[in-house]
Amino acid sequence: MDNLTMKSKILNMDRKFAIYLPADYETSQRSYPVLYLLHGAGDDQTGWVQFGEVLHIADNSIKEGTATQMIIVMPDANTGKRGYENDVTNTWRYEDFFFQELMPYVEKTWRIKSDKRYRAIAGLSMGGGGTFTYAFHHPELFSSACPLSASTGPLTLEEAKTRIKRDNPNLSDTAIVAYYNRQSVLALINNVPDSLKKAVRWYMDIGDDDFLYEGNSLAHIAMRKKEIPHEFRVRDGAHNWTYWRTALPEVLRFVTMGFHQF
Repeated sequence: MDNLTMKSKILNMDRKFAIYLPADYETSQRSYPVLYLLHGAGDDQTGWVQFGEVLHIADNSIKEGTATQMIIVMPDANTGKRGYENDVTNTWRYEDFFFQELMPYVEKTWRIKSDKRYRAIAGLSMGGGGTFTYAFHHPELFSSACPLSASTGPLTLEEAKTRIKRDNPNLSDTAIVAYYNRQSVLALINNVPDSLKKAVRWYMDIGDDDFLYEGNSLAHIAMRKKEIPHEFRVRDGAHNWTYWRTALPEVLRFVTMGFHQF
């Protein structure tokens, strides 16, 4: 179902999302683990359905036994403003909507197991950035996180200042630094406390011809230096759906290992 809606008080509008239910959902009474699957810039909640062939790939992975039966939730982050974050002025609060409204709504409406061990997050490009930030902001909520071809945010504070001042010339440096520390993947990695290094299982994947290769490689190196366990894959490919369709089966396998407590 790719055209579902829910009301958001935080964003003051109806929000769309898509959901994949496993084949036996209607005939069983059991509850299922959940994967939150985030789209990239330019797509919406239908991206993984239309271009990512999530239905076909998930059905096949479950049938072949490489993935367990799970529910997959795909929210729209392309309406009103584009992106998964609260904006720099905190007037558009998409991240708050995700955690305070969307997640409780879907986990109450469908038979979803609500323990951390049964919840995972993944996404591509802009959604890969969202996967990084959400899992670092809330390591208590996700067992696994799989950023694909991720947008890693500004790589330096100077880059963040240049980018943000373009649209917000009156914003203070203090606000920009706080935003950089909250949204830059490299800053988040470097600020992970030792006690949380192993809180989330990480799987990262990037094509060798992807224009976001540098940020993903720097994230990998930073995680190695910080001794955060993670899988890092560089495969032949670019920043396109041909690549992400081949990435999804491995994501489903990886999150399944977490659900199964290997």
